[in-house]
Amino acid sequence: MKNLTFLLISFFALSFNSYAQEGIPVYFDYLSDNYYLVFPSMAGISEGGKVRGTIRKQWFNVDEAPSLQTLNANFRIADSDSGVGIIFHNDANGYHSQTGFKATYAHHLRMGGEDIRSLNQLSFGLSVGYLQSNLDESEFRSVFPDPAITGTNNSVGYFNVDFGMSYNFREFYAHAAITNALGSSGRDLYSAIEIDNLRRYLISAGHFFGRNEWQLEPSVLFQLTEYTREKTLDINAKVYRDVDFGRLWAGVSYRRSFDGAQFQSNGTFGEQRLQLITPIIGANIKNFLVSYNYSYQMGDIRFDNGGFHQITVGYDFGQKERKYDCYCPAAQ
Repeated sequence: MKNLTFLLISFFALSFNSYAQEGIPVYFDYLSDNYYLVFPSMAGISEGGKVRGTIRKQWFNVDEAPSLQTLNANFRIADSDSGVGIIFHNDANGYHSQTGFKATYAHHLRMGGEDIRSLNQLSFGLSVGYLQSNLDESEFRSVFPDPAITGTNNSVGYFNVDFGMSYNFREFYAHAAITNALGSSGRDLYSAIEIDNLRRYLISAGHFFGRNEWQLEPSVLFQLTEYTREKTLDINAKVYRDVDFGRLWAGVSYRRSFDGAQFQSNGTFGEQRLQLITPIIGANIKNFLVSYNYSYQMGDIRFDNGGFHQITVGYDFGQKERKYDCYCPAAQ
């Protein structure tokens, strides 16, 4: 009973991170100047363009452990107020995997007066994506024949859309998004009846303090999954240091769920909520970016003592001199 409870709680905790493998899970890569991966309205937010690639691996000593790879690029169209972007991702977890892409269009409206050096911008974005889910049953074995098991690699695909809005005012920023906004029919990969409501709501806000050699950036991100009512909150803090070759930075994120799972161990009952602590480090070296973060799950019941490793690399292009009179890296 104890081992069964252990696995059930671990699966519950993992579900907060992967959200049933539908679309790109929201981990902590957005803290690596990668907000476009989460919010469509950030496509082409800066004067030039940005390319970001990520590799995430969970539990190195567990076979078929979850892994995720993403590649995205976004840029502003010439001197217009429009931006475009594209995202590719591959997400694997045991016998299940999902690949997909998103194409994004965003429009940026300059607010306020005529001083173009003062950042005051409202942005809207729309992403259209296609997802291909796969379930490999070729290695499934059963003593008695099960008509539900095909013994082949099953696959279904469907389209969905994301909506986003961002507001940048000098060193302050706020974002909101609705992902998987459409009900997706035909998702009968596991059973004849599948949940069509995959909508997720995200809200984020943050502020930069300091314009000298050191800067501080506190921020938060809230997530709500509509069907299951799962809710999580990220509380983040990053510190920046300008150096001769670019910028060094480090930070920490704390994620906590509002929902708990009950468990029984050694005849006693308890409840545990998802808690992740994620330190992150990174550097901007001229036009290049590299960062690493490590997520550790806290609590008495865990699937494994190891954590989740993620590496991000990036390249910025088309950037000229500082466009805005503010410390606002995402918009520069």
